[in-house]
Amino acid sequence: METGPPERECVEHALLSVPPSRVDDFESAFATARPLIESQPGFRWLRLLRVVEEAGSYVLLVGWDRLEDHTQGFRRSPEYEQWRELLHHFYDPFPRVSHAYDLPPGRNG
Repeated sequence: METGPPERECVEHALLSVPPSRVDDFESAFATARPLIESQPGFRWLRLLRVVEEAGSYVLLVGWDRLEDHTQGFRRSPEYEQWRELLHHFYDPFPRVSHAYDLPPGRNG
């Protein structure tokens, strides 16, 4: 698994599906959970985007310094347990999370 050089950030991507009847509760819980991830070493930025074409669908994008900051840092932290308790019960189905890096200069158009 590529971890990428330190100067290239790792971007976490997840498509979140929440029952439409629970979006208000989810968004409120997400606002409560957000500082838990923002306080983590290696965290850079976070965007939660509401999908226009499908009620209850969101795109979560998180910038990390390194893949390990997410997979070995945040996911093994006490804050992740709080994050999980606040948010995971909303997801139906549970999201697939992936990670990506920009293509090197000259290869991304």
